[in-house]
Amino acid sequence: MTDAAILVLAGTESPADLGRVVNALQTTREFDEEGDDVELIFDGAGTQWVGKLEDEGHDYHALYDSVSHLVSACDYCVSAYDVDDSVAESAAERVDEYEGHPSVRSLVAEGAEVVTF
Repeated sequence: MTDAAILVLAGTESPADLGRVVNALQTTREFDEEGDDVELIFDGAGTQWVGKLEDEGHDYHALYDSVSHLVSACDYCVSAYDVDDSVAESAAERVDEYEGHPSVRSLVAEGAEVVTF
């Protein structure tokens, strides 16, 4: 079984950013469907996606919803990007492992393959 962490750093400013987040969602779903241990972490500007994807009217809401049980968000960046309310209203767990951020080092030390988008 594979252990993976999918890390979304892409913001919401461009069509290319949307492409990155869709690729991250699809990759997460693929790992999950194969029974792998996977988590989807929104970090940095990527934290802005949680609220957008929670919106049932968003084109990729269904894809997001299929992996929403695997979602977490950087505690520090949620506040820095002023998306506290939208993340609080989601199922995303806020992660504060290293100075307010997820610990990528811990993921690597635990054997996770880290994939960034």
